[in-house]
Amino acid sequence: MTAATTAWVRARSAWESSGTPALATARHLADTVTATGPGRQVFSAGPLRIAYGGYRAGHRHVLPFLQERARAAGLPTGPVAAEPVSRGGPDVDVLALGCSARRAAALPSGGAVIAPFRVHLVLPLAASGLPQPVVVSRKERQRFARERVRRGWALEVTRSSHDFGDFYHRMHLPTMARRHGDAARSVGLRAARETILAQGLLFFVTEHGERRAGMLCRLDRTRRVLTLRLAGVLHGAPEHYRSGIFMATYLLIAEWAARQGVERVDLSGSEPFLSKGILQFKRKLHPRVELPPDHFAHKRLWLGVRRDSPAVRDLLAANPVLAMRGSGRFDAVYFHDARRPPRTDLRWEGLGLGAVHHLDLDAFLAGLPTAGGVR
Repeated sequence: MTAATTAWVRARSAWESSGTPALATARHLADTVTATGPGRQVFSAGPLRIAYGGYRAGHRHVLPFLQERARAAGLPTGPVAAEPVSRGGPDVDVLALGCSARRAAALPSGGAVIAPFRVHLVLPLAASGLPQPVVVSRKERQRFARERVRRGWALEVTRSSHDFGDFYHRMHLPTMARRHGDAARSVGLRAARETILAQGLLFFVTEHGERRAGMLCRLDRTRRVLTLRLAGVLHGAPEHYRSGIFMATYLLIAEWAARQGVERVDLSGSEPFLSKGILQFKRKLHPRVELPPDHFAHKRLWLGVRRDSPAVRDLLAANPVLAMRGSGRFDAVYFHDARRPPRTDLRWEGLGLGAVHHLDLDAFLAGLPTAGGVR
């Protein structure tokens, strides 16, 4: 890679992650100028029509998540299609809009909730009494201690470019493909090498001396923050999740970080829904939910219902939301009605949330048009 190409890759990465406040603000303003209108991207999910509009980043984050959750509810999903914006708004059942905090607050509140566009999960190591033990659920801590001895888990730290290539091709890409299929997204090989490895470290977890899992992290020594970026297990094999080595990777890295004087481990981002699998997995570490440290901190997700129906209620009840109150407080919102109990199996404990609300769908959707006979 030439010096010019390297400089371009690093500049583009800085623009994407916008790690400084000034750059984050500039990126957010640029995104606001280029944002699409509401309802530009629409897909069908069984009897539902669901639309996303606003910030283009939602095409990578919000749209795939909504499609995945619709499929999880047993609804056949059609392709995403662009539709022009009509004066009365899109003819859909659910509208997700990526917009600024100011615009979200000005939009109708009936049948709608405001969430952060994305959230980050952060372990505050300085407050946890590290190096032993990491703040983590008792069950996970006991399992980790037992399996650590039985399986001979150990942490290996490297910055070798050769080791990085091995991790990227044998762990990260297979894991992403197995977990996300066609919806998999990641950082390209060159960008990861030049913008993450060059400013960070690669961790491997070995089992009886053999590398079975890995994680590429960025280390900010000035701010004392370690950010987990790319992860994977060998060949993406499911047995490495069943063995507990993937969770062990987080715990061993957190222990290492504490010994190095790191104060915060950023476990990276998630969509603001308790039904997000990786959020439920990381919740076991008892992180704090925070706004992202980049341009996403300025963005909000306005989620509004335009027609009440059984399918809409099913979708809402199955996906509790992390709603925003003020500039930095997050509440868990569980939707329910007489036929749909709140999904409390999707747990909120350990996330440092402000409050928990059980929101009755009859009240939430009162006054909206109905379709298909609401039950």
